[in-house]
Amino acid sequence: MTVVCWDGVTLAADKRAALGSLIRTTTKIRRVGEFLCGYAGYAAQGEEILAWFARGAIASEFPASQRDKDDWAGLLVIGRGSITRYERTPYPLHYEDAQFAIGSGRDFALAAMHCGKTAREAVEITCLFDNGCGGGVDTLEFVS
Repeated sequence: MTVVCWDGVTLAADKRAALGSLIRTTTKIRRVGEFLCGYAGYAAQGEEILAWFARGAIASEFPASQRDKDDWAGLLVIGRGSITRYERTPYPLHYEDAQFAIGSGRDFALAAMHCGKTAREAVEITCLFDNGCGGGVDTLEFVS
């Protein structure tokens, strides 16, 4: 229940965290070295895979929890000129698209960006339609 999207300039994500019927606020995107990263899925696994990536993404140290077929998180990693996603293995998927999104709201976000909206605007629009998204927007960009 998340949306994390990249428009080619900005990485943006909603801030909603759901704990059963309780709604809280969290941050799902971070700067890790020279990368912009964001996760979608279970928050505990999201934080775990983010920490794994920050430690160097060593395949033999990949979090065992990510192998669970039900409880895992996807990690989106944006480099200068690259889009990579980690899912349930330590071997990344590479994408060549200019824009990208993950999470339950990804289709709304991709449609919004396709229509010329920024990543921030795409998250705002997604929050109107996906009940798993909300709570505000965080953004990150590369520093010059």
